Amino acid sequence: MKKTGIFFITLLINFSLFAQDDLLDELDGDVKENKKVTSVFKGLKIINMESTKLAAKNDFYFVISHRFGSVKTGIKELFGLDNSNIRFSFVYGFNDWLNAGFSRSSANKTYDAHVKYRLAHQEEGKFPVTIVGFNSVEYNTGLDKAIYPLLEAKHRYSYAHELLISRKFNKNLSLEVSPIYLHENFVENNSQKNTQYILGLGGRYKVSKRVTINAEYHYHMNRVASSNFNNPLSLGVDIETGGHVFQLHVTNARLMNESGYLTNAAGNWSKGDIYFGFNIWRVF
Repeated sequence: MKKTGIFFITLLINFSLFAQDDLLDELDGDVKENKKVTSVFKGLKIINMESTKLAAKNDFYFVISHRFGSVKTGIKELFGLDNSNIRFSFVYGFNDWLNAGFSRSSANKTYDAHVKYRLAHQEEGKFPVTIVGFNSVEYNTGLDKAIYPLLEAKHRYSYAHELLISRKFNKNLSLEVSPIYLHENFVENNSQKNTQYILGLGGRYKVSKRVTINAEYHYHMNRVASSNFNNPLSLGVDIETGGHVFQLHVTNARLMNESGYLTNAAGNWSKGDIYFGFNIWRVF
């Protein structure tokens, strides 16, 4: 009886592993419906940058993101791990082409809401790219009126409008370009215009069934020369395990909301002033 029980437990474990592999193959394989190209990206974000992936109808995503302190601080701060910014996000798929989400970031105590919607789908022999729109509004509750006595509620708002254009070239390589219009009602540098224009470039390369290498870069087109910030550059890896996607990365942008990472990347890669971080995605 004991040996029989062990046999059935072993059989159950093996069946579960095979079932999970089948599910992952279905999720990440070259599955096509009406020749529509799927599995362009594993996560809703490449790293910080929004990807053209949307939550499916009735899917609910819970996302936990961390960015630690600079690795340049060394062992005293455990290479930045003693300090952390955290962001919680919730994303819901109303249907296969429309998502809405809400987030809260510990840095600057910023709240943001967004919508994401598919405008066109890459189809073999019909349309070469996937096009997705993304719009967000942020409210920065961390601005201190004691420091900025003329501050009004309207100054706490920022707005981002992004067009995400991606193409899956083969089962391994996907690339994305994103022109971005960003407007901040409040900027600390008086020389910086409130309306800013940014071009994002990102991509992923699949190295195994569950692992991809990701990279992204954003070029700020009208950043003033007197700015202390840099263009954000991030490198990372995605690891998929069933209902979870783990994203591990290094970046020079410690903030995670749109206006934060796009305009306030304080780190400098050439000086080793970068931050380790991760995103964890759980879908229900």
